Amino acid sequence: MIDNNLVKKCKEASKRMRINAIKMTHNVGNVGAHIGGALSMIEIMSVLYLGVMKYDIKNPLMEKRDRFILSKGHGVIAQYAALKEAGFLTDEDLLTFKQNETQLYAHPSMNLKMGIEFSSGSLGQGLSLGVGTALALKQKNNTSSRIFVLLGDGECDEGSVWEAAASANHYQLSNLVVIVDKNNLQYDGQTKEILSMDPLEEKWKSFGWKVLSINGHSEKDLLTALNSNSNVPIAIIANTVKGKGVSFMEDNVLWHNNRLTENQLIQAMEEQED
Repeated sequence: MIDNNLVKKCKEASKRMRINAIKMTHNVGNVGAHIGGALSMIEIMSVLYLGVMKYDIKNPLMEKRDRFILSKGHGVIAQYAALKEAGFLTDEDLLTFKQNETQLYAHPSMNLKMGIEFSSGSLGQGLSLGVGTALALKQKNNTSSRIFVLLGDGECDEGSVWEAAASANHYQLSNLVVIVDKNNLQYDGQTKEILSMDPLEEKWKSFGWKVLSINGHSEKDLLTALNSNSNVPIAIIANTVKGKGVSFMEDNVLWHNNRLTENQLIQAMEEQED
């Protein structure tokens, strides 16, 4: 049974996170940011950090903590927004994104005190990190920590993803959960045209994973799926919309990486008031 108060908490956080992601993108000026893929994963990050994962901001090295790996590292502004909600970062920290002498880079850089477990950026590597971490925890008899890896659907073109998927099943890593942000777009177009991986659900099943397909913008669906139990690794196909929440960005490949003008900022912020 999902707690409705928790669903409400995550929904409210998602709204704040979307606003902060928009503000961060505008704040970097002409250099722009990967806003489209960040907005598609807002609800995923909200639910992970506020409704599912175990961590302690006062003791970030707590052995029994859960671990999160952002394999689609270009979506990091959504993670920064979640870390602010979790208490690792402040509003002032968010304003330093991609500025001189910042610690908030265009891709996540490992900083355990800030709650960032792993560096990422080169697509296709995150699941291998997740497999190695899950296996290490298992060998250390840590049966309470879980590993969550967020992949992009375009990233699933990488062969290394499927090597890692096979390894996870081979080692029966029931402490490993993959979320695929399936927004159907990647840098150079629609995923079905670049290299179709559909049906994704059947591919993960064929590798021996438990597979759940959900609405990736539903906090309730995400809470239910992410709290699922299994004796094999779990793959959650989160069906999302790139640029979710901003009308001129939604399902528009031009917003994979782009800048926000002042007028676009005004429109985007007005749409968050609806």
